[in-house]
Amino acid sequence: MESNTENNVKQQQPAQRIQIYPPTTTGVSPFWIAKYERDAKKYWDQFYRRHQDKFFKDRHYLDKEWDQYFSGSGRKVILEVGCGAGNAVFPLIATYPDVFVYACDFSHRAVNLVKAHKEFNETRVSAFVCDLTSDDLGKHISPASIDVVTMIFVLSAVSPEKMPLVLQNIKKVLKPNGYVLFRDYAVGDLAQERFSTKDQQISENFYVRGDGTRAFYFSNEFLTSLFKEQGLDAEELGLCCKQVENRARELVMNRRWVQAVFRYSDSVNYSPSSEALSKSDLCCQENIKPKADAEPIKDFVVDMSEGMAVEMFGAPTNDTEVIEIELGGCDIKIIVLSKEYQHTCKSTGLMLWESARLMAAILARNPSIVAGKRVLELGAGCGGICSMVAVRSASIMVATDGDRKALELLNQNITSNLRPPFLTKLVMKKLEWGNRDDIDAIKAMNNEGFEVIIGTDVTYIPDAILPLFSTARELISSNNSAEKDQAPALILCHIFRRVDERSLLSAASRYGFRLVDKWAKGSPTNESQSLISSWFPENNFEEHIPTSALNIMYFELD
Repeated sequence: MESNTENNVKQQQPAQRIQIYPPTTTGVSPFWIAKYERDAKKYWDQFYRRHQDKFFKDRHYLDKEWDQYFSGSGRKVILEVGCGAGNAVFPLIATYPDVFVYACDFSHRAVNLVKAHKEFNETRVSAFVCDLTSDDLGKHISPASIDVVTMIFVLSAVSPEKMPLVLQNIKKVLKPNGYVLFRDYAVGDLAQERFSTKDQQISENFYVRGDGTRAFYFSNEFLTSLFKEQGLDAEELGLCCKQVENRARELVMNRRWVQAVFRYSDSVNYSPSSEALSKSDLCCQENIKPKADAEPIKDFVVDMSEGMAVEMFGAPTNDTEVIEIELGGCDIKIIVLSKEYQHTCKSTGLMLWESARLMAAILARNPSIVAGKRVLELGAGCGGICSMVAVRSASIMVATDGDRKALELLNQNITSNLRPPFLTKLVMKKLEWGNRDDIDAIKAMNNEGFEVIIGTDVTYIPDAILPLFSTARELISSNNSAEKDQAPALILCHIFRRVDERSLLSAASRYGFRLVDKWAKGSPTNESQSLISSWFPENNFEEHIPTSALNIMYFELD
């Protein structure tokens, strides 16, 4: 039996160097691309819930850059697209007493911030929720009634294939010979350079940030072609460059924007004058010297507060959160990857899963499961709460994971929650399933094998199931002479996602494991014969079962 098992292990070697997280890939998967598109509004709502009106600076530079478009005889009607918290709206109405501003955003939280602003006045501002990729702007604004549209760091949040829809919507309400004032991220910006080193690229020049919002980086060629196809001709176009320095953080950020003015003409014979196009030099365009009367580079203003710039432009952020758990009278505080950033994470080990909460509660309630035994946890992740509970009763406790980042965070969590002698008794080891060096290193510290092996939500990746059972088979104790309920056991707690029960049983059997007992919330069991059911107290245990989809499977060796 042993020799057959070893042969099986060798035959499966090509597929065994797999952990419970997918291997590093280039770019964002189709699933997440679709989700970011579908939930774009949700991610921006979360953004404004978190930052309120503290993220972007008020845009007081608008009059310096574009005064001629806002001033003049008669009352100007302006549409601010993607108004956010009103950082352009309120400087405009303060500087130009005669203007009226329509302000729209597809985040209802952003629009509510505008309406809650102390300077909000319905006689000067009309704020409403509108998704310009799908909603009809004409339901809020009369056709051909807008003199100027401002689009400041907004079109970049739209997927490139939907950008024409936004411009078509704007054209419905823009007067003939009306203007679109544009400023947005340019190709080569520091943030794009940082994104390029991560797996956050959706498509060419289009990326997802850690908080789920997206950013496109425009080239002059792409931008002019996009607007030209919708009948909007460039009157001014330039690249703006500025260094943003934060001495306290020792950060220097090279920022690049594209700034432009487009004119909507309903005449097929209209073409921009050469004089108008030459205004592209107003920004610090590379390899082109500005005109003598051009505005100095130093006067370009960064659109956000200096402290917040770190988050938006890819510098290191605090992307973790603390979760407090009460288990068996002990309060455990663990640091995990914040929910806001989990969607871009390739490792499942940086999160706390429902199954870990349930299994930790069971171990706290039933210390006899591991009392005096050699215990191994597979895929402990950064939380390690099962190991931290089990170490109080086990003779040996080893927590493992294949992700080095998860192990680093696990070490931090264990150190902050445990004290001697438990702190010194809990050992952390790197274990990538099927990795011979990792397996041998664990065997070297415990050559008798483990009497209990625990895995919570380690059955997520189909290709990892065979390596999981083959690794467990090599590390479990081969002592089958123990009494009933004391035989070496592999305990898995999980939600069936991509791998069904039949596939798990097939893989288990292949490596000499048989299912002794199983439990699923709500499923009828014979409690007099069920080992797992005896772990649950007669009184209410519901608070420790976060979802009814959880299952527990108890394996022993054949």
